Amino acid sequence: MEAITSQLILGIIALALGVGIIYWINRRKFYRRNVAGLQEFSSFEASVFVRFMERIGKLLAYGLIILGILFLCIYSSEKDRKEPQPEIKTEQPA
Repeated sequence: MEAITSQLILGIIALALGVGIIYWINRRKFYRRNVAGLQEFSSFEASVFVRFMERIGKLLAYGLIILGILFLCIYSSEKDRKEPQPEIKTEQPA
């Protein structure tokens, strides 16, 4: 039962981290925009580095989301399989 519970916890944590990273990256992009809607950077190197790191971060976040969904699916199937079936008692005629 402990392994099943850890799959649920890992699934929730991975899913929350993935969504949180995507939210954080998109929020940073939003606040970098000026009145004209263009992103402003202090230098060309900063622009290249930040965009590269955001791509890597989004790939990591999508991987965490997929991993979280996978853990939750495994938890769901294991929970259904491990649930004890109620015993059906029948009376024998005398």
